[in-house]
Amino acid sequence: MVVAETFLYKVRDAQGRVVEGELEADSSTLVVSRLRQMGYVPVSVEQRDSSALKKELHVPGIGNRVKPAEVAVFSRQFATMIDAGLSLIRALGILGDQAENKVLAGVIQTVRLDVERGSSLSNAMARHPKVFTRLFVSMVRAGETGGVLDSVLLQLAETLEKQVELRRKIRSAMTYPVAVLGLVLMIASGMLLFVVPTFKTLYDDLGGTLPLPTRMLLALSSGMVKFAIPALVLQMLAVWQFRRWIAGESGRAVWDAFKLRVPIFGKLVHKTAITRFARTFSVLLHSGVPILESLEITADTVGNAVVARAINASKESIRQGASVAAPLAEHAVFPTMVVQMIAVGEETGSVDEMLERVADFYDQEIEATVDALTSLLEPLLVAVMGAVVGSMVVALYMPMFNVINLVQ
Repeated sequence: MVVAETFLYKVRDAQGRVVEGELEADSSTLVVSRLRQMGYVPVSVEQRDSSALKKELHVPGIGNRVKPAEVAVFSRQFATMIDAGLSLIRALGILGDQAENKVLAGVIQTVRLDVERGSSLSNAMARHPKVFTRLFVSMVRAGETGGVLDSVLLQLAETLEKQVELRRKIRSAMTYPVAVLGLVLMIASGMLLFVVPTFKTLYDDLGGTLPLPTRMLLALSSGMVKFAIPALVLQMLAVWQFRRWIAGESGRAVWDAFKLRVPIFGKLVHKTAITRFARTFSVLLHSGVPILESLEITADTVGNAVVARAINASKESIRQGASVAAPLAEHAVFPTMVVQMIAVGEETGSVDEMLERVADFYDQEIEATVDALTSLLEPLLVAVMGAVVGSMVVALYMPMFNVINLVQ
């Protein structure tokens, strides 16, 4: 049995430009023949060690992280090149060379190699689920089938860009309260660990009975100094166990249900999940993906287990012949407006357009909610920080008002 080898090639295209790449074949003669069939003029063909290929595709210290924004840029550039008449292989080669993220560059070059060997673009991308999601692959497959790959890639770019913008809005709503609470904890911990013990020594020398708030603060400080390291270890273990719990199916379902019930922030989480549902479902339907597959993909990418469970339950009813709106209406997680918009879309044959309008509406709702949260939380958290620090300072200095009696 002959094992195919990897060959590095350098060729000239129809415009006389030098193009470099790789091909797998049983011999260099077959590589030259294949390159000529592709319309290239071979310049050099050299065999490459397979171990070198593995080392090149593995980038130490970076891992497999590729940001959605980078995939969105790739999609938009890819669509532009295809629309301009470039072949898939040539466009992928250019994009792989110019990608700043080395992991993404390696994945693109691997996809290009698979396409050169005869694989479809969607199948080649499906081999890299950490970069190209199931949503991405399904839309590319639909674009290949319908001969509209460039427009589908543009849709993907717009969808990914809107997802990135949605995450930015949510992050902006959470950053300020987390930062202020972190600052409060740092100040309080610093005072308990370093400032309060100094006052404790002073008050021990003075003698007498200290006020109750001061005694409570000194006791808290002593306990924190004594058990700081064990408490930190326990906290790290608790965080690790919590992350492990929510990574499981049952833990994720409980946690996602809890997030929907949290005061103030629960509405933001709910609106975010509905936006993802509407936009993903709309894009898939518009691209020509079958409705049941679209629902399945949407459930996987909606980001909330409660909403995903409702989608999957509705999918079974739709499989048996029900409309889309009717089974969704049975689940309270879908607002009445969303269900009615989908019902109108089914009547007029424009479900994807109605879902897009729903997504745009909830995008505006999320932006308004974020603005309202920011306006509400800013003064509230400043007041909390002042109350915590102020109460500690007052408790420390209360004995000073009676310092003369303590000295006597």
